Amino acid sequence: RAKRNRWLECDVDSNYRFPASDWRAKAYPEANRPSNSFAAHAMLTLVSDVFLTDHFLIKGTVQNKYTRLSQLLDGHRKRFLKIEDATLVDLKSRDRIQTPLLHINLDEVILAHEFLDNSNDASMAQISQGGEWNNRVRIFYTGALNLEVAGEIRPDSYEVTDHRRGRFFVMRNPTVRGLEWDGDDDLKLLSNLEYAIMNRERLAYVYDFNK
Repeated sequence: RAKRNRWLECDVDSNYRFPASDWRAKAYPEANRPSNSFAAHAMLTLVSDVFLTDHFLIKGTVQNKYTRLSQLLDGHRKRFLKIEDATLVDLKSRDRIQTPLLHINLDEVILAHEFLDNSNDASMAQISQGGEWNNRVRIFYTGALNLEVAGEIRPDSYEVTDHRRGRFFVMRNPTVRGLEWDGDDDLKLLSNLEYAIMNRERLAYVYDFNK
């Protein structure tokens, strides 16, 4: 498993470094509850990776992770990705399914996020040379889940402009609309992300404010 660093290095937008978030509080909200409530969730496993599909929010840890999640997803050539200690949250019923190992089809992934350890710095990392994150976009998905994600991206990163780009790109300061997460700590993880790893093959419509 990859060693957790303070900064996330992204291969798709390699000139940008993402700040670590307060991942323990976000990825493991049960730990912030009163002790009597926490006892009922004592068997839940601390997670580092979150995936959103049309039907489920999936929490867990990618098996044998050797690099940052953004790099791993873009370099993954198999159809399925193995997730350890997975919890599936049904987006409609809020029912939970827990399993020690889950195979997730990457074609089903809308967006993903990796929580990082050792975070005390809430400020965004400085953008290094050539890293222009001034493109405001609204991205729409259609299907079983009518979802909108608005945020900041590098110019045209939703396009496949050359053979080096894979299926994923990164959005900074995403705002997710189309989900009801009131009263559900797991779904609320999506309401306060510093970045999201987006699957460009799932895009239906893009409103690019710079075009």
